[in-house]
Amino acid sequence: MTGKAKPKKHTAKEIAAKIDAATTNRGGGKAGQADRSGIEKGGHAKFECPHCKTTAPDLKSMQIHHDARHPKIPFEESKLVNLHATVAVESSKARPGVRGSHKK
Repeated sequence: MTGKAKPKKHTAKEIAAKIDAATTNRGGGKAGQADRSGIEKGGHAKFECPHCKTTAPDLKSMQIHHDARHPKIPFEESKLVNLHATVAVESSKARPGVRGSHKK
């Protein structure tokens, strides 16, 4: 007999969570670094700060970054670099950071 309220085996929910964690791209490693840098179109980094070259996925995040890191300089939306507009898309290449994996 086992202890109080301790299941003898793993639950289906726990096993499914382990499989999901093992097979889903979470954005780490070299693929995640390329995704965050915005080098490839389709990455999460869309805007680049003109002062420190930090990237952000959207305008709101860039404004938060600017207010925190450059409080003495006024925020000007027109000076931001749109990384998705400057890089040509390569359709044959899979986009990084997409939920899912090739090994199942």
